[in-house]
Amino acid sequence: MRPRFRLQLPNGTLELGRKTLIMGILNVTPDSFYDGGAYLQTEKAVKHGLQLEDQGADLVDVGGESTRPDRPGAVSATDEIRRVVPVIEQLAGRLTIPLSVDTYKSEVARRAIAAGASLVNDISGLRFDPDMAACAAAAGVAMVLMHSRGSPQRLHGLPALKRPLQSVLQGLRHSVKKAVEAGISRNRIVLDPGLGFGKGVEDNLVVLRRLEELNRFHLPILVGPSRKSFIGNLLNLPAEQRLLGSLASTAVAVIQGAHIIRVHDVPETCQVVQMCDAIMGFR
Repeated sequence: MRPRFRLQLPNGTLELGRKTLIMGILNVTPDSFYDGGAYLQTEKAVKHGLQLEDQGADLVDVGGESTRPDRPGAVSATDEIRRVVPVIEQLAGRLTIPLSVDTYKSEVARRAIAAGASLVNDISGLRFDPDMAACAAAAGVAMVLMHSRGSPQRLHGLPALKRPLQSVLQGLRHSVKKAVEAGISRNRIVLDPGLGFGKGVEDNLVVLRRLEELNRFHLPILVGPSRKSFIGNLLNLPAEQRLLGSLASTAVAVIQGAHIIRVHDVPETCQVVQMCDAIMGFR
């Protein structure tokens, strides 16, 4: 059976493991690789956030900076705050599900938490901002610690890993240690192996195939395969045609023990995880 956890949030807990939860992606950006610009206006972003809950999402992850492979450069904390905080403020009073902020900047996290975010989803696993761990600890929010390689300016196009799973395990071990030493309790931590971030096609396949080995941390697991480039490279398809590949990757992740799946396509993913949960007895 998949291990069960109770993720501690500032205003309650989230049960993980009984069924697979779905984190809906809400990109408030002009240049994200799949839906860039679609929800840049606050009104449209709020409407989509509400729609994600109606479609079956268990969490909504709001991000204000694209981390796509060919992005022009990092976004300032000021611009990121301007994009995400008004959306989180409006959604916090209307959603019945937790809000997450997708950022690696402590200043953005601090403002997003004040606006109503219960989780911080840090793609750097606490590598980029030395103040992030203390910020999350002081606020009592949960954290998603993701494995990635490289710098904020170079997250992609790195050499293939010789031992991809070992690299992920080592990186996550370091992130967990840093979080705990800063005062973030283990019941507030979720791990993400970081599909697509500094990993080649084969690296991603190995990580998915052996995902259950992350259980050695005794922490919940989040996986984000949604429309990633490794799917496009395998199937020779652009982002808008990668839904089926994303759903196949989701099914494998659930069977391998993922607790949360982070996706753009919530209704379709709900059907896949419901079937996988039923087959695996996760309900």
